[in-house]
Amino acid sequence: MDIKAQIEKVVDSVTKDQTLLTQFQRDPVKAVEKVLGIDLPDDMINKVIDGVKAKISVDKVSDAFDAIKKLF
Repeated sequence: MDIKAQIEKVVDSVTKDQTLLTQFQRDPVKAVEKVLGIDLPDDMINKVIDGVKAKISVDKVSDAFDAIKKLF
């Protein structure tokens, strides 16, 4: 299984659906399994969750930086 592809799929879904984002914040395991449609082993699901959290954080920082750049 390509973990990177799974992370991208979850990030795409979570960032487009506020309800899913809220669920991810409350219970990331259920949210990831909902998006992927499969029950992953704990070690794999934790890697996906960590990757999604990192990607979302980077995207937020990037968006903030872009907004600041527009001011100048």
